[in-house]
Amino acid sequence: MSKGRVLIDADACPRQALLTAQALCKELDWICLTFASYNHQIGNANHVTVDAGPQAVDMKLANETSSGDVVVTQDIGLAALILGKKAHALTPHGMVFDPERIAFHLEERNEKARYRRGGGRTKGPAARTREDDQRFAESLRFLMERGNQQ
Repeated sequence: MSKGRVLIDADACPRQALLTAQALCKELDWICLTFASYNHQIGNANHVTVDAGPQAVDMKLANETSSGDVVVTQDIGLAALILGKKAHALTPHGMVFDPERIAFHLEERNEKARYRRGGGRTKGPAARTREDDQRFAESLRFLMERGNQQ
């Protein structure tokens, strides 16, 4: 059986989530790959650096994803691409993207963007909490263990 892989959009991944993912990969003998623009250097052998162009990291990560991989990203559009490749996606806050609800998340994202283009303001993400760290670790472990059973 080949090792599973966790691919991380490291441009926007909080440090604690990155460390948690790396520790779980080591514990469960998975490969942990990080992807970031050259503006965000991460010192490990499994790091992929891309240019700083818009969506460069997302496109590289999407192209590298295979069925069964687990991808950590906050980007809803990227999550939709990942789900289309029969891989799993979750946020650094531990929310697992569900194929049945991804259309809702995309529509919600579009509505907020439309509102902002019209001059409205939306809230950014809440400050990261200890509960976020725990939820992320539990969700990631669940997806990895489920992947090992397949």
